Parts: sequence; structure tokens; C-alpha cells
Amino acid sequence: VEILIPDVLRPVPSTLTQAIRNFAKSLEGWLTNAMSSFPQEIVRTKGAVVSAFAQTLRRYTSLNHLAQAARAVLQNTSQINQMLSDLNRVDFANVQEQASWVCQCDESVVQRLEQDFKVTLQQQSSLDQWATWLDNVVSQVLKPHQGSPSFPKAARQFLLKWSFYSSMVIRDLTLRSAASFGSFHLIRLLYDEYMFYLVEHRVAQATGETPIAVMGEFSDLSSMMPSLMEKDTSFSDDLSNLGSEADTSRGPAEPAVKRERIEMSHPLQEM
Repeated sequence: VEILIPDVLRPVPSTLTQAIRNFAKSLEGWLTNAMSSFPQEIVRTKGAVVSAFAQTLRRYTSLNHLAQAARAVLQNTSQINQMLSDLNRVDFANVQEQASWVCQCDESVVQRLEQDFKVTLQQQSSLDQWATWLDNVVSQVLKPHQGSPSFPKAARQFLLKWSFYSSMVIRDLTLRSAASFGSFHLIRLLYDEYMFYLVEHRVAQATGETPIAVMGEFSDLSSMMPSLMEKDTSFSDDLSNLGSEADTSRGPAEPAVKRERIEMSHPLQEM
């Protein structure tokens, strides 16, 4: 995977991205045809490995495309200012009150993440700087579980809680018909998927497995993440238009939910 996609955030030509996705799409069929005379048990075992590999390629190319779409938003000063203005209107006390019973997160940690997020946004940080911030969040949250058998479980819980808090924030922005809803939705998709990428690599490192092997353990959780790896031919077009179109082509009285053209979801967390 690292040979085809050495850096999931680095810009990749669209032709190469599509070639990788087509390659991933064809892998399982090629294996089935090549092993038609082999015992079914061997075919199933090999098929599971190839399926995980293909799914990883689709996720990483989708993550890469999200990253390129988000760069335009993060480099737009007016959009960043609008996002910050809308975010400051979110009732985080209410978000914490509703989420605390479900997630049972340390309130001080949640507040610190909220403030760090706002500061990083206000500084108009680049995508690489945001990636560093997300990586630091993962390190801080999972540090108490380092070297423990509970590390994979803690990582899963972290992703679920991150997702739940993010959903609550997006819900608040939606109900307020925030002008920057489209930008937040795009950024959320990227940060959710990148957070999943970071966590699977941390778990792989902690368990001595490969990220693809970890994906087998995360299969149930993966189905709850944004459906970015689906075989959707309109994927590239929808995301390319999202960053610029979602925040500029909408009437002020039009509900935020109806303004959006995308169908994905997810992130904010613990601890």
C-alpha cells in the first residue's frame, strides 16, 4: 500500500487515483479466476486478504481525494472566518451535557480539545498542521493505554466517542443553518477518515501487525465510518464541488440540510 500511496495527504494526479481504484476493484475477480482450481478453503483465505487490501486502497485514495478538496477550504480566509464565527455559536455546554452520559468522557479533556480546535482554526492552519494536531490528539488520548492489552479496545472507543461528539457539533450547526455547514461537513469527513487512518496504524504498531491485518479486527467499526470506499463513480465530482459550492451557492433562508449534495457522515471524542 505504501508503494502505491506513500503519503495519503500528498496531492496525487486524478489519473493515478482512478487507476489505483480500478486496480483495487479488479483484484478479487483476478484472484478468483486465477485460483479457480484451488480448494475453496484456500480461496477463501486468500480472498479475505485480497479483499482487505483492496478495501484499504479504496479508503486511502478516498482519503487522499478528501484531503485535496479540503485544502481549498483551509486556504480560504473568508471561509475560515465564517467557520470560526459559526463554531463560536455552537452550544458546547449542551453538547457535553448530552454526550457525557453516552461517552463518559473527562469534561476537561473535551473542553481542551474544543479550545485547541478553535485556536488551530483561528490560526488558519494548513492541512499539514491540522494533520499534526490530529496526530497529537491520538497520542495524548491513547498514551495511558500504551503497552496494554486493552490498547486496541481503547482505540476503538476513542473513534466512537470522537464520532459521537462530532455528530453532535454538526447537528448543532445544522439546526442553526450555519452558513459554513458545507465546509464543516467536508472537514469533518476528512478528519474522521484521517483519524481512523492514524488509529489503525497505532494499533498495528502496538500489536506488531500490519494495518491491513488490523482492518480485519476493525471490520465492524469500519462499517460505521463514512462510506468513502464505495464504488461510486460520482465520488470525485461531488467532492470537487463541495468546498466551493456548499458555502457560496445557497440562499440565506435555505435549511442547511437541504443545501448539501453529499451523503456521508461522522467525528469529536476522548479519552
